[in-house]
Order: sequence, then structure tokens, then C-alpha cells
Amino acid sequence: MSSPATSKSSPRSTVKPPSTATLSRRALLLGLVATPIVLSAGCGRGQSNPTGDAATSGSATGGRRPLPVPPLAKSTVDSSGVRHFTLTAAAGTTEMLPGTSTPTWGFNGPVLGPTIRARRGETVAFDITNDLPEATTVHWHGVHVPARFDGGPHQTIEPGARWEPTWTVNQPAATLWYHPHPHGSTEKHAYRGLAGLFVVDDDEADALDLPKTYGVDDIPLIIQDRRFTADGALDESDPTDVGLLGDTIVTNGIAGAHLKVGTEKVRLRILNGSGGRMYNLGFADNREFAMIASDGGLLAKPATMTRIALSPGERAEIVVATGESPVLLRAFAFDDHAGVAAGEAAKFGLADIFDILELRPAANPGRSAALPTTLATLPRLDPSAAAAQRRFELRWFMINGERMDMNRIDFTPTVDSTEIWTVRNVDNWPHNFHVHDTQFRILDIDGAAPPPELSGWKDTVYARPGATIRLTLRFSEYADPTYPYMYHCHLMLHEDQGMMGQFLVLEPGQRPAPMPMAMPPMQMGAGGHGGHGG
Repeated sequence: MSSPATSKSSPRSTVKPPSTATLSRRALLLGLVATPIVLSAGCGRGQSNPTGDAATSGSATGGRRPLPVPPLAKSTVDSSGVRHFTLTAAAGTTEMLPGTSTPTWGFNGPVLGPTIRARRGETVAFDITNDLPEATTVHWHGVHVPARFDGGPHQTIEPGARWEPTWTVNQPAATLWYHPHPHGSTEKHAYRGLAGLFVVDDDEADALDLPKTYGVDDIPLIIQDRRFTADGALDESDPTDVGLLGDTIVTNGIAGAHLKVGTEKVRLRILNGSGGRMYNLGFADNREFAMIASDGGLLAKPATMTRIALSPGERAEIVVATGESPVLLRAFAFDDHAGVAAGEAAKFGLADIFDILELRPAANPGRSAALPTTLATLPRLDPSAAAAQRRFELRWFMINGERMDMNRIDFTPTVDSTEIWTVRNVDNWPHNFHVHDTQFRILDIDGAAPPPELSGWKDTVYARPGATIRLTLRFSEYADPTYPYMYHCHLMLHEDQGMMGQFLVLEPGQRPAPMPMAMPPMQMGAGGHGGHGG
């Protein structure tokens, strides 16, 4: 059972499928239809290289294709001030590799989705149609939203059906995102291309002298990894123990991208949209950049860095001076193996090096203002006011020794209460931890204060093997005895395999009345998870 999704009265799709003779065997297995969408011509595909040389998709002087910038989602505002968006999930084809058509899924297009943009205080309403051959969902990652509209596995949209969530935006300016969340199929749906950014604006952020012209000096970067079959289809075979690790990086849907920058500085809104790969991002010349925002919004002040590590689902906003010569944004090997044993790092992709995007500065760039020295005042969540403390142990495909049961409510926080959560990775493998609906602050990591890049609002945090992380979080505004929120590892294979739990936010004295749910069958990922210690 899932929340109701109304049946469509309009035709299932306006996309005309080609002859099945032109479709790969894998495309037919996936139920994909193809409509050629040519993004542009360009270079060949990049490969991972654990030996230390950069895996380039084209050189720093040519052979790259212009970076596609996801369009801003079209919207209308009705007489009551509600902003309406329309999304349709459907199949298509994308030229991820130059000259090769790859069957993909996307929102309002063949791959990825438009960037949704709304202001704090606005009420937004969505009309979402599923034109795919499989049931899916649309989860609003990082968004403070009523549980019945969260888009988790409880809000399934069947093929041909519609879903119409609505809520009032009530959170600071931030780079959030949306992606599918069907239990057991999240990784493959995202891998096929279903993802997009959700940008919230507010008056405080608008008043800052930051790059903010979308597509000019304010650029979204959705970084993902893919592997392809000989005929150019997405290869979904042989997942590792962290999921599908690709040998090719695609940025905003294509491999081997460059961006012409016409200003002295550029703001990059970076999303790790991969299912299981972690990125250690910096520039090939080791230039400094300023990190200005994390998952849930602006930091208190810019943090000067040369590297930023992002696990799946995390975001970072950075501002970098473009300089006089082209420079590559690169994913470097992790010097500390992200806490994994040195001999294990390569199999988790932690020794791989990829070139992500080439920035090409203009000959006479437009002036950019100096960065503000302060960005935002971040309210403190007082740990002494915590109504409850909870512990979460991450191991194998389990949290606290249990795999996901959609008919089990794990706990019930009270609305408008603050809690302290202690998250410990007792595995010797990488995990991370994501909480729906709310943003948290990190109190400490292994007893030490978080570094500047982790000092702001977060909804997803990397938990290195053996690490203990204490979080403060508040469950504000929304209570619902029927529809739960989720918490889980955001390595998508892990959540699909059951590394997830759920909670109901209740009014004081309210009794839980959760909806019954059908559970999809769980299958172990390739390679198992056996034989490793804790």
C-alpha cells in the first residue's frame, strides 16, 4: 500500500519509440525507449587510474564538449500565490559519450531534471507524472517537508499515475536535490538518470555579494560515475560492495565537459550524485577555493580549502578564481584512504583519479566582487535541551543490527523537540548517514569539533570506519502519526539492501498509526558483505 497517486487521463507519452532493431538488448531489458537527443560533439571517455595519473576525458586544450547547464524548471504562480511545477519522469536517450546514444531516464527530458528554484516562504505545488515502465518515487533530499509529501518509499507513483505534493518552503537558502527513492530500486533508478537540483533562495543570501547569475557565474554541477557496455548502454552488472562504481565520470549528463567562464570568479554548486563513489575534489594546480555552503545552506564564513570530500548525496558550494589559463576540477585519490585500510582502498574507488570539468577563462573576464568575510548566523541547537539521545550503529547492510522493515517504526520523536544522535560506523568499510526532513549540526567527530566544511547545516555525513559522530537535530513543524521519515546510509546499494530505518514525528500524547506497506524482496548485492570484521 502506498499513498494515493491518481491515474492519468492524458496519453502515456509523447515520445515516439524507435524500431526495436535499434535498441540494445540491455535497453530492452530495462524497458527504455529512445529519442535521440544530441547534446554536442566531443571527446572520448575517461577511465579511472589508480596509479596516480589523472584519467582525462579530453585534454586541457581541446577535445571537450560544452557543459550542459540544467534549465530552470518552468513554473506558474496562481492567484493565491502558489508556485506550480510540472515534472514528468520518462525514458529517452542521451549522448553521455560523444557520438553514442545511451538509453536513459530523466525528468522533463532524457536525463537528469530541471533545477527547481523557489523562495523561502513560498508555497510550492507539483504535478508529477510517471511515464516510466516501473513504479518510482520523487524524494526531496534535504527539504523540510511534511512526511506524506517526502517522496520516500511510502509515496510510490505507479506507471501512468500522478502525484501532487505541496508545502510551504520554510528553510534557509540552500542547494538541495530530488531523486527517486523506491525501496530496493533507488540505485538503479538514479543510475539511469533520475536526479535534479532544488535551490532555495532567501533575502539573507540575496543580500550577499556572491556570484548568483544562474548559468553564468553560478553553475550547478551534478557529478556521477557510469560504466558502459560495448554498444553504449549503461552497464548495471557486477556492482561492488558499495554499489555500481563507474569508470567514466559524467557531469550534468555528459563525459568530458568544459565550461567557458566570463567572470573573475565562479560559484559551483556541487552535488555528489553517484550511488556509491566518494570524491576528493580540488583543482589540478592545487589552487585555493572558498567553500561557502554545505548541504543545508551557507556556512558562517567562507572556508579556504584546496580539497573537499563529498560522499554520495552531499553538496558543497564553492567559489573559485578562474585565473588566466584553463584549469581542471579533479577528483583526487584519498591520501588517507577515507579511513579504509590501505589494501582495501582501490576496491572502493578511493584510489581513483578523474578529471571532472575544465574551466576555461575568458580573455577579458567581468569583474567579480570580493567575497564577504561573514555569510550567515547559524542558530545553535542546545545539546542540554535534548529531549532524547539515540545511538545508531552502522554495520553490513544494517543499522543497530536490523535491516529495513517498512512495517516497523523504529522510534517516535516529538514535534518541536531537539535530540542528540550518536552515529558509529562499526564496520571496516565506508558508510554515510542521511536523515530525511531535517538538517542537523555536527557536535563532534571522535570527540573533536568538526572541521570548517562540516560546521554548518548538514543532512548527510560521511562516517569513516570506526568513527563516532554526534549530531544535534530538531524535528520542527510537521507531525504525522501515519507517514514516517527515513534515516539511512546514502550509499544507494546499502539503503536498497536494507540499511535504513524510519521514524514518526508525533504531537505530545499522539499515538502512532502507521500505514501498512508491502515489502519488495531483498537480494544481496554482488560480492556479498561477508568475511569483514567490525
